[in-house]
Order: sequence, then structure tokens, then C-alpha cells
Amino acid sequence: MIKNRFLLAILLPLCLLGCKTDDIFEGPSLNDLYGSFSLIYPFDIADRDVDFAQGEQTFFTAQFSKNVEWKITIKGLESGSEKEITGFSNSLTESNTKWNGSTTHLPMFKAEVCAVELSFAAEIDTFRDTLSVVSAKLNTGLLLSDFENGLNPGWNSFVQSGANMTFQVKNVDIAAQGDLYYDMGGTVNWDWLIGLVNMPATAYGAKTYDLSPVADNVFFNVMLYKKPEINNALILFQFTEDDNGDGFYTANQEDMFSIEVSLTDPGWQQISSKYSDLATLINGQPGTAIGNGLHEPDKLLQVSVLFLANPTSGYSQTYMDYLIFTENGPLQP
Repeated sequence: MIKNRFLLAILLPLCLLGCKTDDIFEGPSLNDLYGSFSLIYPFDIADRDVDFAQGEQTFFTAQFSKNVEWKITIKGLESGSEKEITGFSNSLTESNTKWNGSTTHLPMFKAEVCAVELSFAAEIDTFRDTLSVVSAKLNTGLLLSDFENGLNPGWNSFVQSGANMTFQVKNVDIAAQGDLYYDMGGTVNWDWLIGLVNMPATAYGAKTYDLSPVADNVFFNVMLYKKPEINNALILFQFTEDDNGDGFYTANQEDMFSIEVSLTDPGWQQISSKYSDLATLINGQPGTAIGNGLHEPDKLLQVSVLFLANPTSGYSQTYMDYLIFTENGPLQP
């Protein structure tokens, strides 16, 4: 009996130890919740004179006393462009702050001085610095125009004889990219069409646009600007294809796909569309394809831009900039 009690006294603690489970703590640490915030290593910039056109990048460094929600805001002092980089960590490193010259809010950056600000969601501390963009990021794709050299001489256009017509390249306001943009505006009280621009492939030295035949891989991108007081502008983009390969577009026999854009938010906006998503529009409504019904970007003969407004709605205006085809995804400005 004594022997059995002795064995029980030994085995019981062992069993209790064997049944003990590891405590699993979920959620933020006490230091992150209640610890005081301080900067352990100062906020710094790896490359203060960065040449994005040459493939250079820059990043930011710092270390904090705890994990915090942080935001780096980079603002071009000339362009007004803004890039935001955000995260939750106790340090800024190359892996979580690398910047390749892209923007979060249009316009795009240009060669300029930029103000840099590091702020925190739950802390009052803010740290500021500056850097210089030696040259802006280059975008890969087939650029139709950025208007920096005026209108392409291979284009052709039609402008109604209305009032206050302004189909011109200008630099009065900030461009989406560079310094110049195309200003389309006027009053036409007898027709929806205010003016149009045709951009044939021949303006780029080819019979058809030099694009991939895979429509899912091709994206059309354009920057459009809405003035706060203008609410009646419609921009129609038409894409005419040479289905039969004779070098011409035959109306009512070959495909013409379209995008119709009505801007709602003031300022510059990027419009991007996958080529395979382009629709056949008849009086602004989706319709049956006119030609073979296949989206064939390598057979694209011409891109046309029609600026429209209800003739009873009065003056209308919009700006256009940076038309470019990209592959494997929309433009990352």
C-alpha cells in the first residue's frame, strides 16, 4: 500500500506536466500597444539624386521603438505628383520602401525636387526631407503621343466651326506627363460631335499598329482631365481593324471596337482597357460585331478620338495626355 502511494506521488506530477499545453499569444505585443514611440535610427534616403530613366531606384531607412503603421509621402514640387508607400513594421528597409519613380496620384513625376514626409497613423511625430529626381521613369510600351513635340504630323483631325473651339496643344495647366497636353473644347449646338483626331498606324511607319496578336495581353491607356465645372464631356475612342488584310477599313464590313468615357472626378485620371474587353458600340450601346468579331490588335489600322457633348448642354472641354499601348498589364505610371 505504501509502495502504491509512493508510485502515485511520483506519476501524478509527471502526468500533469505531460498534459500542460503551450500558451499561444495572439494579437499585438504589449510594447506595440502601450510602449512609448521613439526613433532609434533616423529617417534617411538611400539615393537623394535618383535617375529613374537609367533604371535607378531609391529607398528609405529608419528604425522605431515598436511596430507602427507608417506612411511615406513623396510629392513633386513642380508636377504635384504624389507617391505613397505604406506599411506596418518597426523599421524601414529596402524591402518595404523601394521606389522606382512610379506615382500613386497623377500627374506623373518629372525631373524635379520632391518633398518627402514620414508620418504615422497613431503618432504625432512627422519627419521631413527632400530628394531630387534627375530624370523621370520610362514606361515600356507603344507610345502614341505625350504631346511634348506637338501633334504627330501623320494624324488628321476635324473640328466643328463652333464657338470657343480649343483643339490645341497647351501648357496652361499641369500636364499628366511632361509639360504639354491636348486641350479639346468648344460649343456646338447642332451636333454631338465637337471634334475628332484620327491616329493611323501609318503615322508610326507601319500599315498596322505594332502590337501583339494576343488581345488579352494588350492594354490601351490614356490620361484624361476633367475640369470641375464641366459635367457634359464624352470621349469616344474607336479602334478600327483591317480584318481582310487589304490595307483599308471598310465600314459595316470590318470590326470597329470602342470605349466611351464620361469623367466624374475632377483632375487627371488614367483610363486603361484590355483590348479583348473593347466593345462594339452602336449609338453608345453594346451591339453585334460588324466584322469577324475577333479582337486582333495586330490588325489595328487606326485609333480615333471623338470629343462629344449633348448639343443642348453648352460648352464642354477636356484635356488628353499620354496615350500608350502596354502589354501584360495596364500602365503603371
